[in-house]
Amino acid sequence: MNNVIETILARRSTRGFSETPLTQAETDLLTQVALASPTARNTQSWHFSFVTNQALLNRFNLDMNAYMAAKFPAGQRGRFEENGYHVFYHAPLVVVISTPSDDSANKFAQIDCGIAVENLAIAAQSLGLGSVIVGLPRDLFNAPQSEGYRRDFGLPEGHEFAIAICIGHNTVTKEAHPIADGKIDFIS
Repeated sequence: MNNVIETILARRSTRGFSETPLTQAETDLLTQVALASPTARNTQSWHFSFVTNQALLNRFNLDMNAYMAAKFPAGQRGRFEENGYHVFYHAPLVVVISTPSDDSANKFAQIDCGIAVENLAIAAQSLGLGSVIVGLPRDLFNAPQSEGYRRDFGLPEGHEFAIAICIGHNTVTKEAHPIADGKIDFIS
């Protein structure tokens, strides 16, 4: 089996990271991988914000927890009710991918962002790093009070959160989830 396929099959979502920052070489490779992601008609409608500012990530997490507590009653907040839950899992690097709010120019922009986040996940695995793709921050980024966060996270004017990925050195591992039956059909 070739290395790319081994990397894809070995990758798992990691929800525990050490405080060890990524090296500049690792970060540089990840930026190259992000920018190499294919896009429909080469529109390159994504934008990548590489965030290592732990104070910003922690502040966002506190506001995200407060937002979820105000939006949902106790017992309906999912992971936000777990003791010590952090929306970014204390990862040393979070890559926030955004795209123009008006997708009329590119109806595939959200798909392009999904392709880019998978590129980053596979690249992180190949570098011996862990990752977890997170979509929950969308709720706070889309809330009325989020303008400051869009600015603080470097989202360009007119962009909205699409998806994010937390990357760092694993402190936990897990087995692959079982795949449910009926997920593939062969049509010939």
